[in-house]
Amino acid sequence: QDQLQQKIICPGPVTCLTASPNGLYILAGVAESIYLWEVSNGNLLAILNRHYQDLTCLCFTDDSSHFLSGAKDCLALVWNLYSVLQAEPSQIPDPRHVWSRHSLPITDLCCGFGGPLARAATASLDQTAKLWEVSSGELLLSVLFDVGIMAVTLDLSEYHMFCGGMDGSIFQVDLCAWPVQRDRTFQTERENGKVFKGHRNQVTCLSVSTDGSLLLSGSHDETVRLWDIQSKQCLRTMNHKGPVTNAFIVLAPANMFNPDGKPSVPLPKFSKHLQGTESNDEQGTEGVTLRLGLHQQDSGESYLEKAERMYSQMYSTREKNLVGDQEHLTIQVSELEEEVSTLRKINKNLFDFSARIITKPAK
Repeated sequence: QDQLQQKIICPGPVTCLTASPNGLYILAGVAESIYLWEVSNGNLLAILNRHYQDLTCLCFTDDSSHFLSGAKDCLALVWNLYSVLQAEPSQIPDPRHVWSRHSLPITDLCCGFGGPLARAATASLDQTAKLWEVSSGELLLSVLFDVGIMAVTLDLSEYHMFCGGMDGSIFQVDLCAWPVQRDRTFQTERENGKVFKGHRNQVTCLSVSTDGSLLLSGSHDETVRLWDIQSKQCLRTMNHKGPVTNAFIVLAPANMFNPDGKPSVPLPKFSKHLQGTESNDEQGTEGVTLRLGLHQQDSGESYLEKAERMYSQMYSTREKNLVGDQEHLTIQVSELEEEVSTLRKINKNLFDFSARIITKPAK
């Protein structure tokens, strides 16, 4: 049974929401403002007001160093997260890039791999999907369709761009097609083999599996469909009781399959005021700051971890020996002696290898 961990009251209706891949920050679009919270303590770190109309989409780069925002004002902004965090409260941070090539509201954003060197895709009601370079801010590709585009995504190899239209069609654009043209028109009649047909209403979200073989789509026709990209066939249809607004494919965390798995630390309430401007009543409610990272569970023990463990065991056995645990001490000493012998062999091999390289006669 699903349990509500925390109910967080935001300053207004949230139109878009995203979390950084490293799990440290939350972004929310409220009206024309971007709110940035720190997950571990709930502090509101920044309120960015550079859009002129309501936010429609937000996304992070894969290394969490930058984030992108799109709005109904036809603008897509690229922000450097660390510049935003280091800005003084009295200053209004400037975005790294302002993309203003769209003529109608932006409906979706997608960012590929590569951190600040990644490529990003934008979709708009102006019937275009555009591909940009985050580092330079240059426009790489603009594709014109015959319908407004509501969703866009890239596969992991960034060989294809998938665009969802208002009429329910999903278009597959080859990014490596020859000849290379920055402005391209997608003609549905000529490219029947690159269109997914099945939805009866506008497509709201798209997601590609990690192996690039499956495409997930959600629509206002109250269905989520799973497609085989190679054959363009619908493999499965999942019905809902209302319009689907978001759906995506994600790698399942290891703790998901543990029936007893629960969050070790409860999610704090998010502050309504910027850090440093809280009222006196809220100043006393300070949370514990945690470092939430992408930790791998059940990973193999590294050499340094093993050495540290054996070092601590050596001291613990020394204390136990004082109370008579001689047998346990003998076992630990033998393990340490074996470890020392292994280190000596490694050291000797390294010395011999270095000596051969240094004394090798030049050709």
